[in-house]
Amino acid sequence: MASIRLSDYSLVYPMFHGSARSFKKSLVRGVRQSLSASQRSDGVQRVGGNIVSQADTTMVLALDSLTLSIGSGERIGLIGHNGAGKSTLLRALAGIYESPLGTLAIDGEIHALLDPQSGMNPDLTGRENIRQYGQMIGLDRKAIARLEQDVEAFAELGAFLDLPVRLYSSGMAIRVGFGLATAPRPEILLMDEWFMAGDHHFQDKARERLTRLIEHVRILVMTSHSLPILRSWCTRIVWMKSGRIHQDGPADAIIDAYEAEQGQA
Repeated sequence: MASIRLSDYSLVYPMFHGSARSFKKSLVRGVRQSLSASQRSDGVQRVGGNIVSQADTTMVLALDSLTLSIGSGERIGLIGHNGAGKSTLLRALAGIYESPLGTLAIDGEIHALLDPQSGMNPDLTGRENIRQYGQMIGLDRKAIARLEQDVEAFAELGAFLDLPVRLYSSGMAIRVGFGLATAPRPEILLMDEWFMAGDHHFQDKARERLTRLIEHVRILVMTSHSLPILRSWCTRIVWMKSGRIHQDGPADAIIDAYEAEQGQA
């Protein structure tokens, strides 16, 4: 069974000067001391809820003591203002960011839709990138041919598919990258809101393709500013503020509370 478990998990971006001697030792020692001190309120200055300062150590506390359990069959939406930690949490789950603070345990194959052009070689053509991606994920020749046909039909680039990606507009590159990124059928899908980029025709095609993909995954964790999409696709919402979990519960109830607070702002 697919699952994601975080226990007292924190992620910190250290702000060091060029004279810093030991990155990891300074990070772990300084953060543990600062987190402990902040709980005791004994002189640690916290600015904006996500910057911790103590003596000569300053750290951005991007994720703060998260405890979260996600089981198979759940569709999780992350909401919150810009800088609340939504995308950072997705990247931590994807293994892009690592932290020695707390525990993070994942059971299941993960696929992350975080950057539509991630992994594409700009000097290769779109078609060559498709074939290279198929080889990278271990597909045989027939499967690569099917992947190529699928992405070509989705991207609708015509002859441009045989030109180097560096000549593409951002919208063209997104079409190819999106087609590739949504080809696998993972157990756990992590998705940032970049998929909403593009013209209305592309957005409609993207939603349709994503809907089919989501039906096959065991766990979905996504972030979007589109509350209607979150209501439609998610069963549970995690509302984040300043790197912490503010509320966690059924999608409609949490979104209603979020909208009410936004209306009061």
